[in-house]
Amino acid sequence: MAANIKEVVRRFNIEVIQKGNESEFWSLMAPDFVNHAAPQGAPNGPESMWNSFQNTLRPALSNIIVTIHDQIAEGDKVTTRKTISGVHTGTLFDVPATGRDVAISVIDIVRVEDGRYAEHWGLNTLAVVRAALSAA
Repeated sequence: MAANIKEVVRRFNIEVIQKGNESEFWSLMAPDFVNHAAPQGAPNGPESMWNSFQNTLRPALSNIIVTIHDQIAEGDKVTTRKTISGVHTGTLFDVPATGRDVAISVIDIVRVEDGRYAEHWGLNTLAVVRAALSAA
């Protein structure tokens, strides 16, 4: 089972985050999915995850690559340490394009149920990357 749930998370990272495949996104999300990493007061359902990638990262970064460094599975949860990298070619929050390479470090935990994302918790260095781009 560990290999199966790891593959679900790997598929999400490559097909959704890296490639922007919306149909894969919806096939991998449970309808009652909860994003525990959503900002307080913001929506925390499936659309919160899609908006993070499609409306924040994809317009700001080109050539997005997801590199999975480690995955550990226990029970129905997968912890992944990864890097999302790309070139800053669009506005990221309020920071205009700099043309610089960026790398966002991420550690997340996903609970997988019936082959789909049921819950997500995560930490990332996006705020640090944003601050560095602002200082450029």
